[in-house]
Amino acid sequence: MFGHLLVPTDGSELSQQAVEKAVAFAREINAHITFFFVRADAEASVYGDAALLRSTDPEIFEKAADEAARSILTRAQVVANSAGINSEVLSAISDDPYEAIIAAAEDRGCDLIVMASHGHRGIKSVVLGSQTQKVLTHSKFPVLVYR
Repeated sequence: MFGHLLVPTDGSELSQQAVEKAVAFAREINAHITFFFVRADAEASVYGDAALLRSTDPEIFEKAADEAARSILTRAQVVANSAGINSEVLSAISDDPYEAIIAAAEDRGCDLIVMASHGHRGIKSVVLGSQTQKVLTHSKFPVLVYR
């Protein structure tokens, strides 16, 4: 039924648990996984520490953001590899992560999105709007939410 899972991850504890559950699920159904990381567009973001670092030294910001994405995706891929699951990694820059998630699922031919109910933003997502909720609302793909 499902042959290719898109698993967005932000490196949060709950997101890492979702990665582990997605790998276990993929193993049961013999599916391929694409792990996906979305980071905010440094040029457009005006919130938090990233905006401060970007304004003081954009090159350091870009390097740190790339390293963080690589680290998070590598950690996810190690989990998949240890379970014998075929996986790939993908990252994107977007100020609307939910749109990037949906686009990645479409571009990669995924048939299920598996993601955590919330990420690093936690309680802030109640105020700012949960990316998971937006994926659920706008996606034409089935979405499995890990809570």
